[in-house]
Amino acid sequence: MIVHGNRFTFKPGTSAAEIEEALESLRNQGRSIPAVRSFTVGRDYGGEYEWGATFVLDDLDGYWEYLTHPAHMRTDRIGLPLLDTFASFDITDDLDPEMAAKIAALHQRRYDQDAELTELVSNLPDYTGSAAPGPHGGK
Repeated sequence: MIVHGNRFTFKPGTSAAEIEEALESLRNQGRSIPAVRSFTVGRDYGGEYEWGATFVLDDLDGYWEYLTHPAHMRTDRIGLPLLDTFASFDITDDLDPEMAAKIAALHQRRYDQDAELTELVSNLPDYTGSAAPGPHGGK
């Protein structure tokens, strides 16, 4: 099992309507992507981020389905331009010592197939985590 998560803070000046649209798009991912077993979208407490989301996936095949599903792609287009800080992480009970590299390879494969996403991620002011440093080595 893999728990994929995101922690983020919106840019100053982002409207309440823009924030709610981005959060609802994340919720829609959880409801509409078949590979997602459960999800949480809400406030992030105990750290430097304002919001967070987690998605529980069975395996790497499910992770790929999640990454490439139209609902996830929609969230990328809506949400990434609004973010000031963004961190992704993955927690797994799979003991494969190559799991981190396999997850990073899925993200790189997606960057290689999606120039618009590559640009959005490359333009994030602050991005860390499981898919970082991003398609061009990050910032």
